[in-house]
Amino acid sequence: MNIDYKNLPLPVSEILVNHLTDLLKNHDLSNTSTVTINFRDPDYCSEKGGYHPVEIMLFRRGDTWHFAYITDFKYVGQGQDVELAKDLDFDFQAGVFQTLHGYYRIEEGLDIYQVWEENFITYSSTSKTKPIVEIALTSALT
Repeated sequence: MNIDYKNLPLPVSEILVNHLTDLLKNHDLSNTSTVTINFRDPDYCSEKGGYHPVEIMLFRRGDTWHFAYITDFKYVGQGQDVELAKDLDFDFQAGVFQTLHGYYRIEEGLDIYQVWEENFITYSSTSKTKPIVEIALTSALT
């Protein structure tokens, strides 16, 4: 699996790419146009916090996979009004970085992206509670 990570406005690391490639190595991607990977901490809740749910989407162009977006979710609100919302969204296709406070050019998310990725990789590889990983494949149109 060839994932393009060198021509992006944010410094996606080879470590993250290798992690994603490893997760997908047992999946037949031959007729797949998009892959959506969801990571969830089974202990994350609005009362106690924890590691945020993350969704990563890749799309294929030819033989190369590209990042569509990386989205980190968190609980917002209180009591009965609590809900999951986008906390950080790095939308590579639209060139936009989104927080709860608004939309920015994706390049403006550089510093927070680097912190986010380091935390994500650390949690994914060293946490005692392994994240639940769900993978959705979308077939290419024939």
